Amino acid sequence: MKKIASLLLASCLFICVANSFAQTPDTKTATTILNGVSAKYKAYTSVKASFTMKTEGANNKVTDTQSGTLYVKGNKYKLELVNQEITCDNAKIWTFLKDANEVQVNTYEPDEDAITPTQIFTIYEKNFLCGYVEEQTINAKVYQVIDMTPNDKNKPYFKVRLLIDKAAKTIYSAKVFDKNGSRYTYEIVKLTPNPVLVDTYFTFNAKDHPGIEVVDLR
Repeated sequence: MKKIASLLLASCLFICVANSFAQTPDTKTATTILNGVSAKYKAYTSVKASFTMKTEGANNKVTDTQSGTLYVKGNKYKLELVNQEITCDNAKIWTFLKDANEVQVNTYEPDEDAITPTQIFTIYEKNFLCGYVEEQTINAKVYQVIDMTPNDKNKPYFKVRLLIDKAAKTIYSAKVFDKNGSRYTYEIVKLTPNPVLVDTYFTFNAKDHPGIEVVDLR
């Protein structure tokens, strides 16, 4: 799950607007596009995003497909997958393992180098070089393709490719290219802006799960 979650946070659903790289025509175009996307998402007070994740092996064969939902409000988030649920109130983080009926509790300690769900749609990331590639038409919709390469070559991935809906100025998909040959594609199935989410939605109540084992790792 940690690998799935970290890959999701590093891609799915995320925007990189690089302000520190040399300006060439490709990077200028990418910056203009991503600034437009960021401005749109910044206007939202909260977001709900349903997504699918497809994993491909080095042989380009699909090895796994999952679906999930992400909720974000300010610095709080909840990530729901089929067998797991991650909830964070910006102070604590709960990982609920549904099959085991177990929840692991940790202190939330954000990493400055990590991409968190609260940054997915509006991050201004200085550690990537972003370049516009081309336009693609899929099912009569036009998408703008942007490649992001990390300046830190120690990252486990060497590229993230975003497809952005040109008309809607929203992310359609993100594909992570792992150095081990694997590919992870995240596609936004439905985006709901400004859903009503009370703050208590971003805490985990063990009383709602009879017999649950609470593992406090703080």
